[in-house]
Amino acid sequence: MIHAIIEIAPSGLLQGLILSLLVLGVMIPFRLLDFPDLSAEGSYPLGGAMCASLIVVGVPPIFALILACLCSGMMGVGTAFVHLRYGVNTLLAGIILSTMIYSVNLRVMGKPNIALFEHPNLFSDLSSGLSSQIIALLIINFVVMCGLFLFLNTEKGLRFRAVGLNAKFAERQGANLKKNITAGLFMGNALCGLAGALLVQIQGYADIGIGVGIVIHALAAMMIGEKMIGTHTTLRMVAAPFIGAILYQQIQGIALAVGMAPSDMKLLTGVIVLGIIALR
Repeated sequence: MIHAIIEIAPSGLLQGLILSLLVLGVMIPFRLLDFPDLSAEGSYPLGGAMCASLIVVGVPPIFALILACLCSGMMGVGTAFVHLRYGVNTLLAGIILSTMIYSVNLRVMGKPNIALFEHPNLFSDLSSGLSSQIIALLIINFVVMCGLFLFLNTEKGLRFRAVGLNAKFAERQGANLKKNITAGLFMGNALCGLAGALLVQIQGYADIGIGVGIVIHALAAMMIGEKMIGTHTTLRMVAAPFIGAILYQQIQGIALAVGMAPSDMKLLTGVIVLGIIALR
């Protein structure tokens, strides 16, 4: 069993590094804006669908990645618009947009899945395989986390956080609630799209169903990270999704190694979330 766990650990780390970007994207609306948002169910597969479709038609992988992030970010803008313009509940707004985006993803892809094995991607030139992919994803995570940390410590970042802590007070201090909420959902969903775009390039295919249940996985990872290191400082708040995602994927790897079926993972995720809530 120990040998099986050791063999699974590197692939679990790779998956965790992708998941950490998604968790960071979910954390921005949930924790920083106090805006429960389920748009990741749509923006995550949208990033993968856009990236795969663009690569297939010959767009360079880096540009496909950037465009995929922008498209996913615009889905977040759509969620913000539905909530702010029509007063739709935040959760319902995310569900509506995610449902709509499912059809958009099918239109973009033209079929339920797209194979990328014969097309170049960001990781095609990495000679060492898994280890090089892990290093590349570590660098991407570091850059994203540093960028978010630096932003949150600027004057605009402090106003952004104030919107989530006390919206009325922030508005009295001159913060534009609509602009901050829209910007936050754009950033969060763009990161979800980034995770989806990286996933399809690493696994070599895009599938229409990759977003099903992904929010609960992200929440489980986020809660694990917050339980481990807390959120008392900006640094810990930004680092918690990274640590939680890595630990969450390793927990899943251990569960598979001890004999649990892949179909049991959603049950395990639910137990983890309920367990952490019960311990609070």
